[in-house]
Amino acid sequence: MDPAKAKEYINRIRRFRILVMGRANAGKTTILQRVCNTTEKPEIRNGKGEKVDAAVVQGSLMRGHHNIEDELVFRSNPGFVFHDSCGFESGSVEQFDMMKKFVRDRAKIAVVDERIHAIWFCIPLNESHRMVMAAERKFFDECDTGHVPVIVLLTKADTLSLEVVQELTGQGMSIDDAMKGAAEVEKKKLDDYLEMVKGWLNKKSFPPEDYLPLTGMQQEGADCTPLLSCTANALKEEGLQQLLISTQQSGLELCMEFAIKE
Repeated sequence: MDPAKAKEYINRIRRFRILVMGRANAGKTTILQRVCNTTEKPEIRNGKGEKVDAAVVQGSLMRGHHNIEDELVFRSNPGFVFHDSCGFESGSVEQFDMMKKFVRDRAKIAVVDERIHAIWFCIPLNESHRMVMAAERKFFDECDTGHVPVIVLLTKADTLSLEVVQELTGQGMSIDDAMKGAAEVEKKKLDDYLEMVKGWLNKKSFPPEDYLPLTGMQQEGADCTPLLSCTANALKEEGLQQLLISTQQSGLELCMEFAIKE
């Protein structure tokens, strides 16, 4: 796509829209805060653009209800719009059907500014005994996202460090030796978990476009370049890639990477 056409495309789509999926406590909000470089909670607006009281949303979540149409926007970077699938992971058929309809409709809606452009599916590694459960299998078996890429994010990978140290000390190592040897064992464990998840999900009818382990997300100012680069590479349209790059306000490294590719 030539620069003039790419600019025209970006002008038609004001904001980059992402559907974030995954069970409760998968680290979703933390990732969004790091991407938008903030520690604040997002503003929530309904499908009409009206601000929603966060207390009302929280109450709905506690009752097991959630509106996937609600938009989550951070004041620090309003160029991103997020939607949260929260609900179907608990096993609700009704919530799953609502999520599926949302994905189907928003993947091809005529108003390009309302389309979802990417899906981040979070799977936490601090629950390694149940990394991929029925909800994840059901999604990748039944939900055709069309041209919208799904990227599986292996979250909370940092918890593996403590897990590894406990394993090594349990084998008789001193704390000091366990700390020194943890990094190598941790990397192997992370690679093993990644291959396990790929093995499970790549066999599904609609497998993910890509997989990415995330570390360091608990730290303010965490580097989100790998996440944004992975997302940009998964996009099929160059105009969307440029929109994502332009939306990431401080992504100099990302801009340079894609400038070199061009």
